[in-house]
Parts: sequence; structure tokens; C-alpha cells
Amino acid sequence: MDSLIKLPLKNPEKILIVKPSSLGDVVHSLPFLNAIKTCFPQSEIHWVIAKGLEGLLEGHPMIDKLWIIRKDEWKKIKNVRETVGEIKTLFRNLKKEKFDIVIDLQGLLRSGVITSATGSAVRAGFSEAREGSRLFYTQKVEGGKNIHAVDRYLKIAEFLGCDTSDIRFPLPLFKKESFPTFLHSEDYAVFVPGARWKTKKWPPESFGKLSSLLPVRTIITGSKSDINVANEIVDLSNGKAISIAGKTELKELIEVMRGARFTVSNDSGPMHIAAALGVTVFALFGPTDPVRTGPYGKGHTVIKAEISCSPCFKKRCKDVKCMKSLSVEKVYEIIKLSFS
Repeated sequence: MDSLIKLPLKNPEKILIVKPSSLGDVVHSLPFLNAIKTCFPQSEIHWVIAKGLEGLLEGHPMIDKLWIIRKDEWKKIKNVRETVGEIKTLFRNLKKEKFDIVIDLQGLLRSGVITSATGSAVRAGFSEAREGSRLFYTQKVEGGKNIHAVDRYLKIAEFLGCDTSDIRFPLPLFKKESFPTFLHSEDYAVFVPGARWKTKKWPPESFGKLSSLLPVRTIITGSKSDINVANEIVDLSNGKAISIAGKTELKELIEVMRGARFTVSNDSGPMHIAAALGVTVFALFGPTDPVRTGPYGKGHTVIKAEISCSPCFKKRCKDVKCMKSLSVEKVYEIIKLSFS
């Protein structure tokens, strides 16, 4: 690790965290936020977040200001003129804040440029950050690759002199008066059939059959793009499942997860929300590595088929045998054994 510049930072006035996405990665960053705020309780903390994910952090008692960026819109050529204006305004306003410390947890070119644009004297990031982003840092921290994302982010907190022994995921409570009555009174499990990669998805017929076997109601969550899959699962569940796919915002999803007896999930952002809340997770893994992105903490179970090519980290695959060969019977027996 590089040694930190002489720090007038025992009590930094302002700290900026640059971590726009994705959902799971932002959840993994929460212990870092907790460590930083505990270390510097008087500091004003700002966070750069992607539009669509702000619901996870809005109203968070540890965060004083969110900087919401439309990064997905920035990628579209038709928006070039508007994007240039937005970026110029963002850079100008960030520089006005005069941050004492800026931390880039994303480690990509865009986040590195944002970090540099602040003009802060202390700009920390990972030495192995991609796309040349490390060139924009004044301080580089070795994070490592075969390490869980939570522990990797905490290395920068340690570098800043913070205690990281008490790992917490500070997720605020949200109102849930509008939720269906059974979410307040009945036992239920949450199924997460969606994922960013097609190769990470367990077949909907497998989720449906599993739902039909479980002794509790199952709630199928997901975005609008998951509605058809969720409905298919409901149809195959023998009346055991209901779908709320496309009907919840992030704040509501958090509260649905919070009340679950357990969660069965592909490798996905909602899986990490459940783990952060201390809800037992049965995580279905195929092309990705649970060492790096599995549910963090004790009491969770990673379920995999014994396939020699897994993990391959491929977003495309002809047969996705690592997920298709994972039997419903195996998943059901593991769940049943865990609660027997």
C-alpha cells in the first residue's frame, strides 16, 4: 500500500464516495460507509450514485448528499450534447465542494475521471483498478482479486486509518403500510429468478417446482423485465407463489426482503440485499465465483452443480449446464436440512 499524504484528515470536513453501480456492489459498499462514518463521525459524506439505484441510499442517516448521475443515458450517442452539459455541470459543482478525501470504489475510467474532477488533494482507489482509472488517484491501495468485494472495499477504510472489525450493513427502515397484509403476519420465502446475465439464471420451471414443494408461501420479486418469468413460476407453483415483479421500488424490496424467512436467489443484487439484512440466503451459482460475489456473512448456503467449467465468468453460453443441471431436488433437500 502507498503511504497516505500527510493528513490534515483526522477530522476531514467532507468525504466523497464514488460508487455509482451496480446494485449488489453498492450493497457491498455499505460496510465501508459504516466504517468511514464511525471513524469520522463529524464528516459530511457525499455519494455518487447511478440513477435508478438512488432508492437504496435516499434518506440514509450516514449520507448527507447524493449525486445522481444518468450514466446509462450518457452512453447513448443521441444524448451527446445533453451529456456533455451534464458532465460539465457535475464536475464544476463537485469541485466547489472542496472534498478532503475522495474514494473511488468503482475503479473504472468514468469513476476515475469523476474522482479527479473534484480536485481533491487525497484521491484513493485500487492499484489494480481497470480502464486506467488508477492514473487519477493520488493514493493506490492493493485490493486483491480473489477476495470478497466487501473485504476488498474495507481495505481502503483500513488504509484511511479506520477500524473494520465490526462489519455492518446499515440499511435504513422504510415504511411498509402499503404492502399486502400477509407480509406482516405470514411466513414467506422470497425467490429472485432474475440476474444481469442470462447465464446466471436458474430455469423458471425449477423455481416453480421448488415453490410447489416448500411449506411456506413464496414471493417472486424482480423488475418489469422479469414479469413474464415470474408469472411462469407462479403458474408452476401449485398455488404456492405470488408475483410482485415490477411492482416494487428498491425501498419496498428491502422491506419485503427484511420480513422473509429465507431467500432463494441467483447471483444478483437482491441476493446481496437479503444477506445484508441477515436473512438466510440459498444462493444458486454457476458461471460466477461465490468467493468474490457470494452472499456475505454467516448462515448462508451457496448451491452449485459439480461442473468442471464453473466458474467461467461467461455472459453467454450455448447450454448453461452449470445452472440447468442444478436439480430442484438438491436445492429442496438443502433447504429442508437447514430448517430441520
